[in-house]
Amino acid sequence: MNTLALKTAHSSHAAARHEEGADRTAAAVGAATLALDARGVEKSFGKGAIRTHVLKGVDLTVEQGEIALVMGPSGSGKSTLLAAVSGLMRPDEGEVIALGESLWEMRQKALDRFRLKNCGFIFQGFNLFAALTARQQVEVVLKYGGQSPAKRREAAEKALSDVGLSHRLDNRPDRLSGGEKQRVAIARALAKRPRLIFADEPTSALDGENGQIVMQLLRNSAKEQGATVLCVTHDARLAAFADRIITIEDGRITSTNADPAQFAQH
Repeated sequence: MNTLALKTAHSSHAAARHEEGADRTAAAVGAATLALDARGVEKSFGKGAIRTHVLKGVDLTVEQGEIALVMGPSGSGKSTLLAAVSGLMRPDEGEVIALGESLWEMRQKALDRFRLKNCGFIFQGFNLFAALTARQQVEVVLKYGGQSPAKRREAAEKALSDVGLSHRLDNRPDRLSGGEKQRVAIARALAKRPRLIFADEPTSALDGENGQIVMQLLRNSAKEQGATVLCVTHDARLAAFADRIITIEDGRITSTNADPAQFAQH
């Protein structure tokens, strides 16, 4: 092979290596921006032949800093999907990668630590402690996160102020309305500035004004703090706050980027 041919071959190999390296880099960057990556998630309930298949091979990805709504009719699998991708309920099949970690390959203690460190949960049923005041409800989560008493108190009071509950700091759940309990639960989830926020019907007990305040707080968490929000809801008003709407029906994803206009009209 002459000198020109050798140089040409060398240049071709170098170009190929460069392109291959660029492809690997692009793939790595793309993977790094995914906060959640669920593949082939299946879940059923019941025994023997009498089983209800709730999730039927669901694939779902959510990027860092994204607000994604999961919408669909009652019984479509929304809440089960949220539980499976947040580490609260083990699926029968499939894999869930959250912040680069395979959730269902973790031992239970490691999974608990992961949720405590990285996740904020907003439940439809509030899940408040009957004996604790609103401020204590928030402080107890921050305590497990290792914050000092002074820092916990300051963060709890700010989080409750953000949801309009400065006047309810020392009230226990039996002295709070349903909407106020929901706002305490939301303050508790946001106070530790989690990287992943999982919300199940976060505005179900709220009027329009407070619902908008809560969604704006979730949006601020995403856009200013880089949190990823996955929210299950029936509330069409929330469509305006979402980056993307995912629809689910009969245990299957029917759209990963639905038109918000079709929900806004309701």
